Amino acid sequence: MLSLLKKLAGGAAAPAAACPPAPPAPAPAPAPKVDPYMLGLRDAVLSGWFNQQTGELFTGFPVTAADTLLDVGCGDGGNVHFCATRGAHIIIADIDAAKVEATRLRLGDTIAASVECHVTDCAPLPIADQTATRVVSTEVIEHVDDPAQFLAELVRVGKPGALYLLSVPHPSSENLQKDIAAPEYFQKPNHVRIISEDQFKQMVGDAGLEVLSHSQYGFYWSLWMMLFWEAKVDLGSPDHPLLNHWAETWQAVLESPRGEQIKQALDGVVAKSQVIIARKPLAA
Repeated sequence: MLSLLKKLAGGAAAPAAACPPAPPAPAPAPAPKVDPYMLGLRDAVLSGWFNQQTGELFTGFPVTAADTLLDVGCGDGGNVHFCATRGAHIIIADIDAAKVEATRLRLGDTIAASVECHVTDCAPLPIADQTATRVVSTEVIEHVDDPAQFLAELVRVGKPGALYLLSVPHPSSENLQKDIAAPEYFQKPNHVRIISEDQFKQMVGDAGLEVLSHSQYGFYWSLWMMLFWEAKVDLGSPDHPLLNHWAETWQAVLESPRGEQIKQALDGVVAKSQVIIARKPLAA
């Protein structure tokens, strides 16, 4: 009887129904885009800028509430904002009225003891002799017609013993960009000269200042600028695969076990900027 039932049922058991395919795994969420400017800020901090622990705008350039700090060519106000948060008396000067006003507004939420603003071409500065204990001028000298006259004005308004933080583009980066940058990059009112390390030290010394340190940094920005010219995008919204991939790569370098060591080595080969910390002598 059992064998008969098996035959009636078709003998062998029916094959099991096939299982439906598993749904595909969800695609991983794309990594957040690296902000090139925030990465540049991180790189700058590693180079000695904006030290909150020591109160130094740059290594060897401390700023306190007792200081009167003059920033000539204040730009977007990044440097002077740090100094304002230290409680210093702030004087800003720039040829661009819009930048002066934007910086003034930016300093409104700081503890700066005072903020004084000047729209000026610095020839001469509308500031009294021996006013400032700290003088900052970054990435300006390469723009001016007469560097000696410009530096003489900076020295005039500094008190005896005042510290100076001065920077210009490094020739290693400038020379790389000669045949790649837009032509106007090396035309007035932009960069009208490339300043070698020796020339920079000579300029500062001839102005009557004592050079305390001379350093360089900015490999990240040097390569970023090269790719920027190739990408042909707007500086305010630099979205392009070349720039995005470079920012991702540099972030990975900094996060690697020897990232800071690699950064320092590369900064020593191709640098965006060179920085001098100098002092005005106590006696003329």
